[in-house]
Amino acid sequence: METFLLINALAFVAITIYGIYLFVKVVATRVAYIRLGRKSEFDRDFKERFRRIGKIVFGQSKLLKDKKSGIIHVMMFYGFILVQFGAIDMFIKGLSPDNHLPLGIFYPGFVFFQELVTLMILVAVAWAFYRRYMEKLVRLKRGFKAGLVLIFIGTLMISVLFGNGMALLWHGHDPTWTEPIASSIALVFGWITPTVAMVLFYIAWWVHTITILTFLVYVPQSKHAHLLAAPVNVFLSKRVPGKLKKLDFDMDEEADEEEISFGVGKVEDFEQHQMIDFYACVECGRCTDVCPASGSGKMLSPMDIMIKVRDHLTEKGAAITGKSPWVPAYAFSNTQGNSASADNEAAATVQSASLIGDVITEEELSGCTTCRNCEDACPVNNEHVGTIIDMRRYLVMTEGKMDQDVQRAVMNIERQGNPWGLSKKDRIKWREQDEAVYIPTVKELKKEDKEFEYLFWVSSMGAYDSRSQKIAIAFAKLMNQAGISFAILGNKEANSGDTARRIGNEFLFQEIAEKNIKEFTKNNVQKIVTIDPHAYNIFKNEYPDFGFEAEVYHHTQLLYDLVLNGKLEPQREINQRLTYHDSCYLGRYNGVYDPPREILRSIPGLELVEMNRSKENGMCCGAGGGLMWSEETTGNRINVARTEQAMAVQPNMISSACPYCLTMISDGTKAKEVEEDISTMDVAEILALSVFREEEVKSA
Repeated sequence: METFLLINALAFVAITIYGIYLFVKVVATRVAYIRLGRKSEFDRDFKERFRRIGKIVFGQSKLLKDKKSGIIHVMMFYGFILVQFGAIDMFIKGLSPDNHLPLGIFYPGFVFFQELVTLMILVAVAWAFYRRYMEKLVRLKRGFKAGLVLIFIGTLMISVLFGNGMALLWHGHDPTWTEPIASSIALVFGWITPTVAMVLFYIAWWVHTITILTFLVYVPQSKHAHLLAAPVNVFLSKRVPGKLKKLDFDMDEEADEEEISFGVGKVEDFEQHQMIDFYACVECGRCTDVCPASGSGKMLSPMDIMIKVRDHLTEKGAAITGKSPWVPAYAFSNTQGNSASADNEAAATVQSASLIGDVITEEELSGCTTCRNCEDACPVNNEHVGTIIDMRRYLVMTEGKMDQDVQRAVMNIERQGNPWGLSKKDRIKWREQDEAVYIPTVKELKKEDKEFEYLFWVSSMGAYDSRSQKIAIAFAKLMNQAGISFAILGNKEANSGDTARRIGNEFLFQEIAEKNIKEFTKNNVQKIVTIDPHAYNIFKNEYPDFGFEAEVYHHTQLLYDLVLNGKLEPQREINQRLTYHDSCYLGRYNGVYDPPREILRSIPGLELVEMNRSKENGMCCGAGGGLMWSEETTGNRINVARTEQAMAVQPNMISSACPYCLTMISDGTKAKEVEEDISTMDVAEILALSVFREEEVKSA
């Protein structure tokens, strides 16, 4: 027996060292591939980053947004952590049969707890198998690789229970309450001899050992690399959701013109923290499941973007570094990645592949509305939108490619400061909609030697779009009623630059931002309020990178404060059944969900009902990312799909707090031919109807 135990121990040590060696090797290759990217800037707000780890990684907060899948993952996540103590105990029993973990009087309780945890994991495995292969959730892949991890985990749990049962028979122990499942197995096999039980124990022991080491090697070279990459990814992710990185346009005078490019045209142009995204991807499909482009039949799938770029990075990384991505190499000799690491011709083929064109199509990139629903749904904090916009930047600024309609809008912004190309001199004319409302310009107040508290940023929509002008007027009228001191820039107002930046024209955006900041600084602007969530987001979160910081408010935030403090009093009953549509740039980008709803709840007679997809999971109207200015040529119209979701709760009125959203939803009601039955109004307009009794409720 001693000879057997010695051989067993040596074999265990040898295979364990080999398994750990392969694990370290494959992790090192992935680190080498990630290091091919550009270095990332990193702020040291560790308190916030560790708080995020606690909430998302250990609290499983994002996974639990899908309750069933979330519970399964919680069972596996914590079960797998706890069961490792049982694995150590089993290793000890196999190497030294008369010993176990030195837990003293607590050992029986430990064994009982381990059995419960093991059973819980088996239940989770069976449930996960059912969800993927029987229920057949659309977002989940159903190939062999997708189910392999379930086989691994199931094998680990069964081998532990069976091995413990055989250990009871081998050592002649009676069934015990501390090991109910193992005792049941021992009763079933009670007819076998102790020697046979010992042999079966060591078969189970080696099955467990080899499975756990195989799983260890498998994890970093599969989608389960998220077990390693996800915590790092969550820790390193942006503190400000959706914030885009500032590009540096200072060029090296000695650089070859052909080598100068902006944005991401090669996979190694991504920053290193973005590359961690690719390996953190769980392939759970949650991002694609909520994507408005994917859901309406467009080419875009955020998950596919991540997977395709990850696979391209792995193959190209192997070609550049010469490090084989798959181990053990002899088992994967014919795979493209291993060929690229060893064969010059294969390496050249991989390196010549174009990121945009051969890997990711232009159509995929153009379909993104930048709504961030994918990022909100992602359990590992992947930042799909920034990745897509970086590639858009390359297309627009390096290759000069852009949708014709969008290009026209961007050129109009560049020339006239608005997407329609209307005269700059007409920007102030919206005031003529109601001359009884006091809307002074900064210049007019200066002439009167007066100051203002808020700069009202009207935005291009509020200034030029006839429907949005009504929102601007209603908001100005409410500020007058509450005694708010404000001013507008009038014809000095330009474009916020959001459209240009999200489309990918970073150079134009920075020109616009610089001009706006000069205007703000010249007029000593300390507070900005706007009806445009896109302007709100870019002023609040992205202009600080260019040296401008101010208090920035969305009009619903200011109005809510005024209602709360009694400066605006809703009086007239508005007996309507209303549903509210969340703007992506107000909600998911900035977490502003309650102010508009609280305003609506304060209005007498108004019944507020929520859509199935609301707040964090609210669906985009389809106007974001500059797509307001382009036509949808494939699939269904996103705004119509969103309107149908609103119609499902049978409202008389649909409200929003964004001029873009309101336009898209209004077009949606017209497309569904229900515009006579369902009115569309901004929160400010509805509040004005209640505050000012003489107004009548009209369909917009």
